[in-house]
Amino acid sequence: MKDRTIHQYHEIIASCKEIFAKKTKDYGTAWRILRLPSITDQIFIKAQRIRSIQEKGSQKVGEDIESEFIGIINYCIIALIQMELSTNDPMEIGYEVLEPKYDQAANATLQLLTNKNHDYGEAWRDMRVSSMTDIILMKLLRVKQIEDNAGKTIISEGIDANYQDMINYSVFCMIKLKEEKA
Repeated sequence: MKDRTIHQYHEIIASCKEIFAKKTKDYGTAWRILRLPSITDQIFIKAQRIRSIQEKGSQKVGEDIESEFIGIINYCIIALIQMELSTNDPMEIGYEVLEPKYDQAANATLQLLTNKNHDYGEAWRDMRVSSMTDIILMKLLRVKQIEDNAGKTIISEGIDANYQDMINYSVFCMIKLKEEKA
């Protein structure tokens, strides 16, 4: 089961990275202007739309739920990259510089996934996509609270761990949605 999940993770991240690369070529790194709370809000909008579609059972905008999960994954990776960069770094960064940063964030997140899957025994496979969407929203509210507390926590994980969890839950949702279609 573990190898299957790792393979599925790599497939999904590869498709997300392909979209990230194309958008970087189209838009450059305009996202560099965003402060971390603004990136968090972008992720929140996407997660809220997913939940809204799940609750209503229909949508009026063409992008499907899978596209929104891809957006969550890519914005979380953007946030992780942005956390490493400083205001002294250039606003415009070439894809050749970004690609290894993207891979580093994705690989660190995969390591977290494998560690948690070891301990939890892939419990996510028995969860509902709607429940995982709610968990993503909860993680977003946690991140907003940490941001409002100037990044300080007393006992909790930091912002980066929450972004990684949101990536992993989004990957899990995409795996489950793909398996439901098969």
